[in-house]
Amino acid sequence: MSRKSDATWSPERQRDNVLAAVANVGGHVIAWADDWEVSGATDPVSRPQLGPWLRNERGPYDGVAGAAVDRLGRSLVDCLNTGYRMRDEGKLLVTYGHDGPWDLSDPVDENRFTMEAWGAQMELRATQGRNRDETVKARDQGRKRGKHAYGYRYVRLHPKANIDHVALDRGEEMPPEIRERENATEVMRNVAQRILADETDELTEYTEAARLTRAGILSPADHERVMSGKPARGTPWDGAALRKMLVSEAALGYLMHKGRPVVDDKGMPVRVAPPLWNLATHEALKRKFAPKKPHQKRAQSGTHLLSGSAECGVCGYRLYRTGDPVAMTCKSRWKGLTDCQPSPTIHVSILEEHVTNWFLESFGDHMFMETVYDPGNGAEEALNEVLTARTRLRDDRAAGLYDDEDDAEWYRERYSELSAEIKRLRAVPIRPAGMITRPTGETVESKWRSAADDGERRELLHQFGVTVKVWPEGHTPRWQPLVNGADPDEDAAQSLQIIRQRSAHAPVSR
Repeated sequence: MSRKSDATWSPERQRDNVLAAVANVGGHVIAWADDWEVSGATDPVSRPQLGPWLRNERGPYDGVAGAAVDRLGRSLVDCLNTGYRMRDEGKLLVTYGHDGPWDLSDPVDENRFTMEAWGAQMELRATQGRNRDETVKARDQGRKRGKHAYGYRYVRLHPKANIDHVALDRGEEMPPEIRERENATEVMRNVAQRILADETDELTEYTEAARLTRAGILSPADHERVMSGKPARGTPWDGAALRKMLVSEAALGYLMHKGRPVVDDKGMPVRVAPPLWNLATHEALKRKFAPKKPHQKRAQSGTHLLSGSAECGVCGYRLYRTGDPVAMTCKSRWKGLTDCQPSPTIHVSILEEHVTNWFLESFGDHMFMETVYDPGNGAEEALNEVLTARTRLRDDRAAGLYDDEDDAEWYRERYSELSAEIKRLRAVPIRPAGMITRPTGETVESKWRSAADDGERRELLHQFGVTVKVWPEGHTPRWQPLVNGADPDEDAAQSLQIIRQRSAHAPVSR
């Protein structure tokens, strides 16, 4: 279908043509197979909407109607396979523009059907060739083409124009009621900051994906659909995809091809958009996601306040939520791990109220500090980028690429330019990237009160090292809060030090 004009194969026109073809044979439409976002080169049997009908998984039907033969498939083999399947199963095959159903047992109809299918294949091959040529041309000219990365959007001077430039996606094209929430640029920057500021290695791409889904932020696929005026499908965020976006050099605003930046004739990456973050942040994210030993624990992805933070005071095993009304209880004896009896059980609402009151009384009036990743002033990475380009140029000369007189002159000019740029950058004071701690102007209590849900409040408890032990009813105490596994009341000086330390290293959540 055309995205620029409704005069070609728009959905509305195809639907009208199908209805006309069905009416022409005295038929009645019982279902629609709308595979709008599936390539026409896809085998009809494999398409998500049409395929189940062809595989006889949707119940009985008398035949298939299409707006044209090329709507059945864009290759000769696919069209003929579908046509012969309908013939062999005794079903009707109807397309707009053909008088009555196709009869592929008749040589005349079979030849006409074959020629139209062949025409569809020739058109597909020509279109694919034009697309390849246009892609190469756009890449050589440093123009963006194809799908843009999440966090960016294409800007056209008018709806049917070609792409003018690539800009940061701050939600300008989203409906007003969700525009602030769907600021894709800030979503990505916030995730990067949270990942880099986490010193426990419990925040992962998967827990962040769960947090974004829980917060109702549209996944990249749904974000693109809503920007195009289509309804969201409710697709959740995918952790693996989020990780690829975070470490991709596309976030630096580079023109990409097969996962690598396109370089110009000077050996420098071609930048087509403002960066989401600088090179130092990119390298820090790559180090953060570098392969490491398996971590036994990661942040909880749900919204329950004490998930993973409550343990049995008798046997030390973790408490789980169970029952109605919901309670926290020890299941170690049920699993055969211990002979813990009686197992402590306490209503979740009661335990959460006690822990909340204790936490705010103990920590609430302390200033909340945030530890954030400072990307620096970018001077160091700019210098390294130019040094890399000069080294690459020098290696090419050593390999004999610039031995001709004309090439040698270009090499000397380019080498001189790079050397002058290196000298200039070395004179710029460097503020290196790293972690910094700064006050937020909030107290721990105000941070707690403004949290979006209990999932964010649980992060606060975890940042302060708070866990809770629970004993069976009748035991004194019934429950006890712990900070870093110790009773905060036993050593006041140690407790105060923990409070200071935790309030100075709480990761930011913007």
